[in-house]
Amino acid sequence: MKTAGIDGCKAGWILVTFDENPRYEILRTDESFEGALDNFDRTFIDMPIGLEDEKYTRKCDEVLRKELGPEYAASVFSPPIRPALHAPSYVEANIQSFEYTEKNLTLQAWNITPKIRLLDQLLSARQEFQEKIFESHPELLFMNLNGGMIYQKKNTKKGLRHRLDLIKEHEPVAADFFREIKEEYRRNEVEEDDIVDAMALALAAKHSEQKKIKSLPADPPVDSKGLKKAIHYI
Repeated sequence: MKTAGIDGCKAGWILVTFDENPRYEILRTDESFEGALDNFDRTFIDMPIGLEDEKYTRKCDEVLRKELGPEYAASVFSPPIRPALHAPSYVEANIQSFEYTEKNLTLQAWNITPKIRLLDQLLSARQEFQEKIFESHPELLFMNLNGGMIYQKKNTKKGLRHRLDLIKEHEPVAADFFREIKEEYRRNEVEEDDIVDAMALALAAKHSEQKKIKSLPADPPVDSKGLKKAIHYI
């Protein structure tokens, strides 16, 4: 089984695999992103899959916030509702969000809406993708790698280093990847936390070959397009 982890970044997407031939790649186009999803048998991705039509917050996000605790709940944001997904501007998306939910769409959610829309289109058009692409959340993965607690926030040097060390315990090549990606790409293309997040997703995808994939919630609902609204982990 070929496995990978993918996280969004300013350049597009960062992909990492810890399979027999570990590697990383920056996916700059929609075509290269779809090709990568085609190429792997299982992908863990940090991007919302399955959207609400009228409710502001998905149940999986509510459960994840409780799981992470109040200090880290802010790392979980509510994606746009489906009626706002194709809005041409933030103003219009925000109006639609408020009409349905009486809450504003966050700018953070709007900034990644093009990526959410692309993934949603691919999952809707290609049934086989729904069986092999799993939404996950790096902070949940790091918490589990660290025995059920998070050390420090990843926007601190200690927090970032701790997360990298957790991955290195399983994949020593992660240290080389981290250094090489930082040297090869500018910070306005790929940030340090994008790198460790993609590696955490790749590690979880690889470990899922031997460990059962779990989800929050345990019995996830599906959205109006039949896509599961769930956060996956191992």
